[in-house]
Amino acid sequence: MNPARRCSAFLSQLCVSSRGGPTARTPAAVSAPAGTRYCHSGVGRGGGEGVKGTCPQLKPNGTPLTGAAPVCPMGGRGSRLFGTLAQSLNSAPLDQLDPYPEENPEENPDQDVVESDPDQLLRECEEALQGRPARPHRDLVRPSGMAPCHHKLNPAIRIMQWNILAQALGEGKDGFIRCPLDALNWQERKYLILEEILTYRPDILCLQEVDHYYDTFQPIMASLGYQGSFLAKPWSPCLDVEQNNGPDGCALFYRRSRFSLQATAHLRLSAMMLPTNQVAIVQTLKCQGTGRRLCVAVTHLKARSGWERLRSAQGADLLQSLRSITSQCGGGSQKEAESGGVPLLVCGDFNAEPSEDVYRRFSSSALGLNSAYKLLSSDGQTEPAYTTWKIRPSGESCSTLDYIWYTHDALSVQRLLDIPTEEQIGPDRLPSYHYPSDHLSLLCDVSFREEPHRLM
Repeated sequence: MNPARRCSAFLSQLCVSSRGGPTARTPAAVSAPAGTRYCHSGVGRGGGEGVKGTCPQLKPNGTPLTGAAPVCPMGGRGSRLFGTLAQSLNSAPLDQLDPYPEENPEENPDQDVVESDPDQLLRECEEALQGRPARPHRDLVRPSGMAPCHHKLNPAIRIMQWNILAQALGEGKDGFIRCPLDALNWQERKYLILEEILTYRPDILCLQEVDHYYDTFQPIMASLGYQGSFLAKPWSPCLDVEQNNGPDGCALFYRRSRFSLQATAHLRLSAMMLPTNQVAIVQTLKCQGTGRRLCVAVTHLKARSGWERLRSAQGADLLQSLRSITSQCGGGSQKEAESGGVPLLVCGDFNAEPSEDVYRRFSSSALGLNSAYKLLSSDGQTEPAYTTWKIRPSGESCSTLDYIWYTHDALSVQRLLDIPTEEQIGPDRLPSYHYPSDHLSLLCDVSFREEPHRLM
């Protein structure tokens, strides 16, 4: 079989539709994919002790131990993979559940992966989208006053942050009244999402609202040389939607050729000492080329107005975990020790404007974080006017909610993907035929700041 046909068959097989037939179907319980862990364990608060989270206990065959509630209806072939997860998340009361330990960095390797040609997959996406308007061009912009870095031993690391819009929410709950329903059809929308990722080919990819991880993103990204990690929300709103494809959550991918995994923490965020429905993935990576380490986190905080105090508490909990993780990692360089720990990249949909307290917590944190997209402004201090722009029955909403935070003393931002203009977005706003999500993707190239001995 020639490579083009192989890639085409691969993409067609993996990107199966999640939209069921006219009636809801309840899949039988099946074992989770090998190595999959549905846990929300915490990271040490001083002393390295694990913080209790929430995680369903499963039998060896993947079914809940006791008290399983009926599984939510799911449609489509790929949705079978979520049968056990949907059952387990509705199984036992919280006080009957015990957390798994933190994920072993040596677990869950992507094995038996069929390699794919990214150029061929990109062409397939473009062919599948021929009936849609072309995606507006976005430029990579160098921040004002930033000199280009051409050090071969310290190449830039490209990171993409994106809330891709859960399919179940887009079609079933979000009420985008100006978006044609067929623009949300997963059979085409998935190609728009993949086209964006394949166009920019990030080294690290941080996603929120992922409800097609196992049947689409994990196998495709694995074939492109990425290692992935996924963490579902304990009570995903996707499960309230008929014909859903399982819960949504956060996903983090890194390119295996550039990084090796040192440690992973799956966090369930707390507020006022109580667990919430929001989660975060934190991974410590070692850069193969420089030998230096990088801690990457992806999260999605509580949505909607009126929940500002909860978001602030969730942010405080995440920052505390990040301080523990970056300061307690042993075996680091002198640069890491002097700066208080491993450099950080924190990506997410914070559901918070820059005026909110959770934003102030991150910008004033002792971790020394700065928001990358402020560097697009003339003064370097102002966030973009919007990262999401949608029209719902309640009205039009134009907000900045998505961020890429970085340790400014240890990392340098080289380039950023600019924000589309109002004209490019169009009068019907997001999502649309050429924008697959109600959020814009953010992307920046960062590099390690040179250690003093490297400059001599």
